[in-house]
Amino acid sequence: MKRSKWIWLVWAVVLSSYVVPYTLLSDVSRWYGSFLFWTVAGLVIIALNVLITQGFKEHSDD
Repeated sequence: MKRSKWIWLVWAVVLSSYVVPYTLLSDVSRWYGSFLFWTVAGLVIIALNVLITQGFKEHSDD
């Protein structure tokens, strides 16, 4: 998959991190509501960043 598609997926997860807790999880007043969602979203973002940067190569200017 192209890198730009992965980046759009990152933005989708970020957007859902704002929308889901304040809409779908607004009635859940326990710690496992929004906090659990944000924890899972954070792990997904980390995994996506690893996938996006996997092909980066370091080059020397010598």
